[in-house]
Amino acid sequence: MSQITLYLDDATQALVDQAAQAKGVSKSRWVAELIRTHARKEWPEAFLSAAGSIPDFPLLERDGAAGLPPDAPRIGF
Repeated sequence: MSQITLYLDDATQALVDQAAQAKGVSKSRWVAELIRTHARKEWPEAFLSAAGSIPDFPLLERDGAAGLPPDAPRIGF
């Protein structure tokens, strides 16, 4: 198992202390969980399972632009 050193200002350190204590884990475990959650390269399963879960959601590929208001006029540069 490797180790890293983090340099945190007092306010950030207090946030880490508070969050780890509230979750009932060590600071090291809390930071490791945070890294695993935010550094992964795939979408979370909960996000993927939500795809297509709203049956009447209008999809441009399926429904075209029918029923949608026209685009707002754009200002040229």
